[in-house]
Amino acid sequence: MTNNEESVKKGLFPLGEKNEAYQKYFIGQSYLENLVADPALNVGVSNVSFEPGCRNNWHKHNNGFQILIATAGEGWYQEENKPAQKLHPGDVVVVHDGVKHWHGATKDSWFAHLAVTAGTPEWLEPVTDEYYQGLGN
Repeated sequence: MTNNEESVKKGLFPLGEKNEAYQKYFIGQSYLENLVADPALNVGVSNVSFEPGCRNNWHKHNNGFQILIATAGEGWYQEENKPAQKLHPGDVVVVHDGVKHWHGATKDSWFAHLAVTAGTPEWLEPVTDEYYQGLGN
């Protein structure tokens, strides 16, 4: 069984650099490649890649939104008070203004998604290891 590392690293979009700017909001290693970062636009587009077990903290996008387009591997997406959804390439998630959520790789697979984001992120608490390890069991 593959952990999808090659499909993420050699995907359609560049892997990017280690995501050091946002590392404090992630558990595990992520990578970030900004695809659209035009200051004249109120939207950014990035390729975000996650090593197995990596996920971001719970967070919200205030005065904006986020659209996630899964491109490689297997990942998780969860909104507050809803069950976690497993994501596969081609899956699309729309996150509305102010909705608390998190996303990242499954514990055994690399994962990549495009993130189309507007608004101001509000970073919240981490997804605990205990909770995360129980997903999919």
